[in-house]
Formats: sequence, structure tokens, C-alpha cells
Amino acid sequence: MRNKEVNFRNSWHDKDIAQILVELKTSAQGLSQDEVKKRLFQYGENRLPAGVRMTLVQIILHQLLNPLIFILVLAAIASVAIGEVEDAIFIFLVIFINSALGAYQEFKAEKSASALQQLLKIKARVLRNGKGKEIPSEEVVPGDIILLESGIKVPADLRLLEANNLEIDESFLTGESIAAKKRLGTLKNQCGVPERSNMAFAGSTVMNGRGRGVAVNTGILTEVGKISRNVTESKSAKPPLVQRMDKFIAQIGIFLLVVSLIVGTLLYLQGMELIGIFFVVVALAVSAIPEGLPVALTVALSIATKRMAKRNVIVRKLNSVESLGSCTVIASDKTGTLTVNEQTAKIILLPDGSLFHVAGQGYNGNGNVNSEKDPLRPVLYSERSELYRICRTAVFANEALLVNNGETWEHAGDSMDVALLGLSYKLGLVPEEMCAGENTVIKIPYESQNKFSAAICHNEKVNIELKGAVETVLDFCDSMLVNGIPSPLLRENILALAEKTAMQGFRVLAFASGESPNLAYKDNYEAKDLPPLTLNGLVGFIDPLRPEARDAVDLCRKAGIKVIMITGDHPSTAKTLAGELGISAEDLPVITGKMLENNSPSSSLAFRNLVASSTVFARVSPTQKLEIVNVLIEKGEFVAVTGDGVNDAPALKRANIGVAMGSGTDVAKEVGSMIVVDDNFSSIVAGVEEGRFAYDNVRKVIYLLISTGAALGILFISSLLAGLPLPMIAVQLLWLNLVTNGIQDVALAFEGGEPGAMKRKPRPPSERIFNKSMIRQTLVASFTMATVAFGFWLWLNRYTSLEEEYARNLVLLLMVFMQNLHVFNCRSERISTFRVPISRNYILIFGVIAAQGIHILSMQLPFMQKILRIEPITFTEWGYILLLAIPILLVMEVYKFFVAKREKALLN
Repeated sequence: MRNKEVNFRNSWHDKDIAQILVELKTSAQGLSQDEVKKRLFQYGENRLPAGVRMTLVQIILHQLLNPLIFILVLAAIASVAIGEVEDAIFIFLVIFINSALGAYQEFKAEKSASALQQLLKIKARVLRNGKGKEIPSEEVVPGDIILLESGIKVPADLRLLEANNLEIDESFLTGESIAAKKRLGTLKNQCGVPERSNMAFAGSTVMNGRGRGVAVNTGILTEVGKISRNVTESKSAKPPLVQRMDKFIAQIGIFLLVVSLIVGTLLYLQGMELIGIFFVVVALAVSAIPEGLPVALTVALSIATKRMAKRNVIVRKLNSVESLGSCTVIASDKTGTLTVNEQTAKIILLPDGSLFHVAGQGYNGNGNVNSEKDPLRPVLYSERSELYRICRTAVFANEALLVNNGETWEHAGDSMDVALLGLSYKLGLVPEEMCAGENTVIKIPYESQNKFSAAICHNEKVNIELKGAVETVLDFCDSMLVNGIPSPLLRENILALAEKTAMQGFRVLAFASGESPNLAYKDNYEAKDLPPLTLNGLVGFIDPLRPEARDAVDLCRKAGIKVIMITGDHPSTAKTLAGELGISAEDLPVITGKMLENNSPSSSLAFRNLVASSTVFARVSPTQKLEIVNVLIEKGEFVAVTGDGVNDAPALKRANIGVAMGSGTDVAKEVGSMIVVDDNFSSIVAGVEEGRFAYDNVRKVIYLLISTGAALGILFISSLLAGLPLPMIAVQLLWLNLVTNGIQDVALAFEGGEPGAMKRKPRPPSERIFNKSMIRQTLVASFTMATVAFGFWLWLNRYTSLEEEYARNLVLLLMVFMQNLHVFNCRSERISTFRVPISRNYILIFGVIAAQGIHILSMQLPFMQKILRIEPITFTEWGYILLLAIPILLVMEVYKFFVAKREKALLN
């Protein structure tokens, strides 16, 4: 794409219109068709590069590129080499099952088209040779004159030539929850994207008004394009489970290599031939490799995926399931995640200092108003003339709609105007009834450069209603209403009150009104036509916190997870909300994008110290959000990042776990590893809990498989050192690992979460799955099983006259029994087997019964007897062997008792 290589200007907001038109070699009448063709050839089409998608074959190969799979393949090849074809078939079967399950899950999650490209697949209205024309947005070139109106998407980055009450939703790019009000004029060079009010950006939506602009950047050179480039170039951090499994597989490989060398050397010194040594080493490797682990892990993660979906978290990749449970930091957006994303009038301030609190939230009239002096009694508009006058202004100087349709409320228009109509309902007024008695109402619509809107009502008297920014409204006033009586305006007092309110995180509007019997009627009024007015009061708005957000943040704190807020909103608003949520302490500063810019580059110590000094970041750019995440990851944190806009995409991709919002852009969902359906921070915390449950279950499965595999390895080595025959043949080992344990480990993956998961600190990022705790309990369990099995094998060989094959048959049944009992030990690493409720996992009971039943059935079937070299036994023998397996249950109960006692002593 050619426009990748065009070194075009990055900033256009700081140049005069005339200079821009000359530089782009265009005019207000647009380009000619011939010139468009030349520019299409020069700059390329106005599109973004489509993302590279994995094919089904690539997804399958991705499943096979796993170190454990490599070990299994080598074991299968070795089995074929020594003539044990049945062993190889078993191994290849498990590889096929695991790959099929994993590929199916990932293939469902992959999408066939790039969301960034779809963002620009729209129609554009342009001027060509002075005539309006509708074209595909791909054909827009720099220099085109674009026509804007309500409801359309902006096709390219534009410098505005005209702006008539133009408001554009740029939240996907800037993070601002309020539509940006556009104006003309030249701005300072250093202002950021959110402050560029004379620009319109590709992919944004026109919410109100009309405008016209010249296309200055297209395709990859737009602000969306820059983000696209960051997403393409940024490298995703490995999910924690993948990192830990890589280390774990390496441990298994090294362990097998070392043990094989030791055993091979011992046998060689004893005089065994090399071919015999090879047979023994292969059998030992088969016994130690947890062949069922890939399938069990895939099943465990799939189950966790379904459980997360029930809690409004959709997982796109299996390996990401556990990532939320591992996170040490959650970097959350503010708007829509921690807040409800609905502006609401929350306080009313009167000139005499009276304060009223407004209950309820959202775009509706549900709730009431209470005086600070009497918080239990609802206040109506009729009780204070100031309240009525504020409501009157709110209704007449208003361009929105809010209607009660019985059970639901319908709304349209500017969010602040909708919130004011809701306030009127709460004070006991019905806007439609107020407007019904008026004759002629002429409105001065809100313009960002004017910072106010007004309504002139012509009845017997001419009434003026005006609202807007506090400083602007005060310029119209010469008095203020105090207890219903006009009094001299105390401008500085009102400004101080407004500033204090703004510092608390509120957006503040002022309301004024007046009469003018001498104001002549005309179709259009300007500010200079209005007479001096009387200030009636101030109203503070805020995007309210989600009711459950505070508890969710508190739960994160108890779980040892640090929550930070990264937003494009105003620093004061961010600090206030962060304080209410408990994200930030009073003495911690808010770090702004400007502060980060002044301490660049992100690799500098000053930048890193700045990131470490706070938990609230405001007015940050997409690149800065990415840099913050980079710093946290490089510090060793496991970072979860939430986001919903295009501006969040680079950080979502870079994070250990990217969490996209369900209502967000396709771009965010495309990059994120997970999608939160209801946009709720509490759902993210629920995902953290499920992630911890998933990791616990992964550990339980690994503990079961490794301890039983290690027991077999110890049994083999002990038998060789004692000069005994091998206690089992290779196909019997595979039967234990893939069938008996294979049923039980899958059933164990269904284990419900243990209470207290969210009261534990996050696992240290450097901690391995096979940590000290698991090593200790694995050694105890494996030596117990190996000791019992070896003693039984020694007794059968030295003190009975049973044939070797029948003795193996009994040892195999003993190992099946010990696995049947040991799986109950694995249900909890800390709690007694007898205290874990059966109701937490009924499937495990059926799994144990099935594993035992299948083995007994196999002992009765001729073709299975031939494959496994087994035969039926008496009921008495079955009972004795069951009793012989019980020590594994008793020993682990004693072990858990002493571990719990030790942990309790350490806490005290």
C-alpha cells in the first residue's frame, strides 16, 4: 500500500486553512476526477492492512508445536522401533484427541475479516468539481472535500472548513464519554488528539450538526492507522499458563534424560546388552511421561471457558483461561467499565450555598431530590423558586428528548440535555406539560466556541433561559437569586464554588434566566441581544460508578491484585472516582499524558518511576497506554488490560491478557483474549476467580498424573536395582496413563472452585507449576505408592509361586486401585479428603467407578486380555488388593494434617 511510504504531515490542526489548501493542492470546490486518479495511484486506497489470519491447518500445527507432544512422538517412534506397535497407537491416539479439541476451540474463536478494515468500509459524501457525490470511502484521497452530517462515519482524518453545531463521538479513539464539540480556528501545535477540536478523525461518528472538511490523511496515516501499525508491530506477552507449562515441560524432559542416563549406565555396568538397555529405558520413559496431560489440560481449560461464559466472560483462546487468575495488575478503563457511561445530574448548588443531592442514575426520571439539611425528605420544584427556574431553563434551553413509556424510558440527543430532563422529572415537573403553554420559543443552539445555549420565549412577557459553562453564564449575569430575591452577583464566590465542585469530579453547568419586555421578536438571536440575567444556581453532573464496582475493587485488593485506572478523561474526574473506588489514596498524584510526555522515552528511569508512583492515569494517548503496560510487564507483573475502543487495541494486544468490552469496537474484541459481555468490572473480577479455579484444577490434574507416573518410575528403578523382572510391560503402563488415569484426570478437571481462592495473594510471576509445595506432596505420594507396589511385587516374586504374567496382573490392579483412591487426595492440596464435599464434583465419583469398571471388564474380555496380558482374578484377591491400596489415602491425610499445622504456626 503506497500511503505507508508517504511521509505526510502528522499535525494539521496548527495550520491556517488557506495554507492547508495550498499544501494539498486543492480548493473548497474539491478535486477533479483526473486528479483523484493520480492521487489514488500516488497514495493508494483509503484502507488499512487486513490482519493475517490463521488457517485451519496453521491452527492444527499450532496445537502440535508443543514440547510435551514432541516427547510423546519420540516415545511412539521408540515403541515402534522395539516392536510395541500397540503402545505407539495409544500415544498417537492421545495426540490426535488433544490436537482436535484444541484446534476446534481456537478455530471457533478466529474471525475471517480484519475489524480495523471494516471500520473504514463506509460511504463518503465528497465534492468533486464542486458537485456532491457519494463514493466508497476507499476512494477518498488527501485533498478531497468531505461533507458531514448526523449519523455518518468520518471516512478520513479531516481539517474542518465548516462546523454548524457539529458534535462527533470520538470515544473509540480518545476515551471521552461525551461527544466532542467541533469548532473552527487554528490550535497550538502541542495539543493532543482529544483537544483537536478543529479536526475530525477517521472512524468517528457524527452525532449532531453538519460540517465540511478537507481530507488531510488517509489509510495508514490516519490516527486509526497509527494505532493499526502499533497493533501490528507490538508483540503479545505470553499467557502465564503457557510460560509455566513451557518451564514444566522442560523439567520433565531434563528429568527423563537424567534418569534414563542413570538407569542405562547401571544396566550397562551390570552387563546387560545395549538392545536390552534400550527396551528398559523406553519402558521407563513411557511410565514417567504423563501421556494424558495434554488432553486433561485441554478439557480443564474448556470447562473453565464454559464456566466463565456463564459469568459474562467469553474466552477466545484456551490458554488465556488461567491468565486472569494469574494477573497481579488490572489496568482498567473508566468509562463504561467502572462507570455506567450515562451522564447524571447528581447535585444542585444554589447561590446562597444550599446543596441538594439527586438520587438515581441513568437516562430516566427515576429518583428524587433531597436537601443536605433534610436528607430523608424528597424536595419538589415548588419549594424553592431557584429550583423551579433551574428546571425551566433545563427544559427550554434543551435539544434532547426523554419520554416515559410506562416501563421504559426513551431518550435521544446530547447526554447532558437528557440528564437535565431527567432532573426535571425528579423534581416533579413533566417537560412536555411545561412546553405546552408556551407560544413562541426561539433557541440559540449550543456552540462549542460560545459555551452556552439559550431559549427566548415570547408570551405576554419575553423570558430568557440560558445555561452553559460557569464563566460564560456569569458574563451574562448582574445578579443572583437568594431565597427568591435578586441580590448582587458575587462572581468570585460562585467561581470558587464551581471550581471546588469540579475538583470533586463533577462537570458543572450554570443556569440563569431573566425578562426583557423590550426584546423585539426576530428569527435569530445572538449573545449581544440578551439583557442582563439572574443566576439561579449550578448543577453538577457525573458518570456514576457502577454499584458493584467498589466491592469488586475491594475484592481485588483482598486477592492481592493492584487495580490501576487509565483513562482519557479529565484528571479531576479520574482522581475523584478512583478515590471513591479505593483505587487511589488521597496523597497519590494523578499522572497525566503531558507528564508522561515530559519524562519520555518510556525506557528512561524517570518514566518508569512516574508509572510506579500512581494508580491513576488521565488524558493519556494510546501510545502512552501501551508504554505504561510495557513498563509494568517488564517489572515482572502479569497485566490484564481492559478496553473498548480502537485506542485501547495496542495495549490490549501487548498485555498478558487483553479484556475487551462487549459493547466496544470490533477492533478491541479482535485483539483481546477475552470479551466481557456486560462491560462490567465485577465480571472481570469474576473471571479472575474462575481463572484461579482453573489454575487450581490444572495443578490438581498435574499432581495426579506426575505423582502416579513418578510412582511407576520409582517402582521400575527399585525392581531393576533389586534384580527383579520389570513389574509391568509398556502397554500396561500406557493403559494406566491413558485409560485409567485418563478417565479420572478428565473427571478431576470438573472440580468446583475451593472457597477462599480470592483471599490468596497472586502467585509470584516466577513461580513454576511444579513448585516446592507440589514437589513435596508429589514425593510423599509417589514414594508411598511405589513402596506399597514394590513390596507387593517383591513378595509375589520371592515368596509365592505365581507366574510372572499373573503377578504383573495383580500389580497392575493394585496400581489401578491406588490411582482410584489417590484422585480423592488430589481434590485439594490443603484440605482433608473427607472434608471436601462430594457435591462439588459428582462426575469424579462416576469417573472412578468407570475407571475401575473398565479395568475389571477388560480382565474378562479375551481380546483385551491378549493386548494387556491380563486375566480374571477372584473376588477375595480383589478385596485384599483394595485393602493394600488404602495406605495412599491414610499417608496423605497425615501429610495434609502436618502441613496445615505448620502453616497455622507460621501465621501465628
